[in-house]
Amino acid sequence: MMLDSSPRIGAHPGFARAFAPGRLTLGFILPLEAYPSSPAPLMEHHAELTRMADELGFATLWARDVPAYDPSFGDVGQMFDPFTYLGFLAANTRRIGLATGAAVITLRHPVHVAKQAASIDVMSGGRMLLGVASGDRPSEYPLFNIPQDYESRGDRFQEALASIRMASENSFPVGGSRRFGQFLGNLDVLPKPREGRLPIVVVGRSRQDLDWIARNADAWLYYFVDARRTELIAATWRQAARDACGEVFKPFAQGLFFDLLADPDAPVQPIHSGMAAGRRALIAYLEQLRHVGVNHVAFNLKASRRPAREVLQELGEFVLPLFASGPVKAQ
Repeated sequence: MMLDSSPRIGAHPGFARAFAPGRLTLGFILPLEAYPSSPAPLMEHHAELTRMADELGFATLWARDVPAYDPSFGDVGQMFDPFTYLGFLAANTRRIGLATGAAVITLRHPVHVAKQAASIDVMSGGRMLLGVASGDRPSEYPLFNIPQDYESRGDRFQEALASIRMASENSFPVGGSRRFGQFLGNLDVLPKPREGRLPIVVVGRSRQDLDWIARNADAWLYYFVDARRTELIAATWRQAARDACGEVFKPFAQGLFFDLLADPDAPVQPIHSGMAAGRRALIAYLEQLRHVGVNHVAFNLKASRRPAREVLQELGEFVLPLFASGPVKAQ
């Protein structure tokens, strides 16, 4: 059995709400909206729906980072800048974890990311999880005038994450990177995160091997694959985490597109990067994921054919009580 994570991260309210050994929690990839035939959500009633997710007891809201709309990729995420949106949600909610899912840190300056994420963490009472990724859209790199770095974005990702941690975890840091600049010990980045550092969740592979992710992140969120492959990937992750950090708890999470069917007895049906199912088949699937060591599932409702409000209500009434989140004191 893995021990709890490092004391500072284990005490972080957002991390503790999303993750605990032997437990599986449920959250959502924003927006809380069904828009299966449109590239862009309407973002109507989003404040009400995110409060609803919080009040029902879901674990975490994940805000994607999509700088510009590329029609070849099909959608624009929740459309708002993730840090601006999570700042709004910090005031709109009381308990639910707030996460980037994921910030494309290869296209953002580390000092800005460190300051934005720590600001949300402090304002929310410690509910911020920093999900990070290297990005997978080649068209964005020329927009930021770094086209030569798309193929080397794995190295750029490592440098960016190291600089974010240096800025957010140290007072008047010294050091830095070739791409993002140097801290000379004469400047500090404030505020600092509530528990001394931000929980870091690597999303996807971000051009890294699992050993590197296990050493440098507090958790890993991977995309939907079938249950058998999930079991293999989760086992591989646990071994990489043990090799890197001994028995420290390093959670494994999964994100997927999801369509909750109206018939509670409807079987699982595959959809792109996810599944459709009635609630009883969903419960059986989630129980299987918990058994193989998945700690958190984040649903993306874009493909849903039912209104998001109906889906939240049904999940909250029939499914969530079986997969409860950890306690977080109301702010």
